[in-house]
Amino acid sequence: MAGSAHGHTPAAWTGVIISFIGFCIAGVFMVAANQAGFWAGMGVVFLGGAIGLAMKSAGLGMPKESEAVATARAAATAKLRA
Repeated sequence: MAGSAHGHTPAAWTGVIISFIGFCIAGVFMVAANQAGFWAGMGVVFLGGAIGLAMKSAGLGMPKESEAVATARAAATAKLRA
């Protein structure tokens, strides 16, 4: 998994950090039995996902592989396993 650099982009890091903060907010307010604060935290979680997707659309995520690169990667992996 480390060879593919899965998720090591500014878009992924930003989305995950914002979502994590939202989970922390929601968790604190869940323990405090405050529904409004809980849902505000969940809103921050969804905001993190939306920001991550927007950043990916802006070019800060991982580029998609072309068909030629995907085929070459599959052939090289098959060769190594044989």
